[in-house]
Amino acid sequence: MPDPSQPPPTLVIDALGRKCPIPIIMLAERLREVPVGDVIAVLADDVAARTDIPAWCRMKSQDFVREETLPHGGWGFHIRRTY
Repeated sequence: MPDPSQPPPTLVIDALGRKCPIPIIMLAERLREVPVGDVIAVLADDVAARTDIPAWCRMKSQDFVREETLPHGGWGFHIRRTY
């Protein structure tokens, strides 16, 4: 369920059905499409994404905002671009 206190993501990357590390590669390739400070949502259903995406954010100094469970399976990972 979307958090009303958070702005909607500027960009949504649909990586459903893709195995890691593909969701992270998709995120890395498209990060610069959004302005610094904006949020990207990555939709993924590979359980590895639950650890890999937050770890990538720490390694790349990007803000991992939150994880939400999607109604039809999988998760939405919200990342704020910091630079």
